[in-house]
Amino acid sequence: MKKLILVVALTLSSLTFAQSRKVQEMTPEQQAELQTKKMTLDLDLNTNQQKEVKALLLEQAQKRKAIQTEMKAKREEEKKVTSDEKYKKQMEALDNQIELKAKMKKVLNPEQMKKWEEKQNHRREMIAKSKRKALNKQE
Repeated sequence: MKKLILVVALTLSSLTFAQSRKVQEMTPEQQAELQTKKMTLDLDLNTNQQKEVKALLLEQAQKRKAIQTEMKAKREEEKKVTSDEKYKKQMEALDNQIELKAKMKKVLNPEQMKKWEEKQNHRREMIAKSKRKALNKQE
């Protein structure tokens, strides 16, 4: 009986600990501010560029948040996302990336743009690598 109580107590304490460690999501404003600061350090942005970049990143973060909220709602409703919906979301994401790149070209100088594109490519590679790693673990 004592062992059973001990096991139950340990299980409950570990569950509450795991829940308390949940990462709080940042607001789109916080995400934009953080990304702007990182870009300022990486690309040596001036104050005008910082303002413009922050506005662009805020717009992107808000779009991303809206998409995440929509997808989360579908998951909670236990509706399967159709292949057409996935395709539409992927096309929308690519259109957003193209739009962001075009706007960034207007704000950044050529040297900064080159550096930003290199960072973006590196980031995409790292994300793809982690996805491949996750898929390999599932197999």
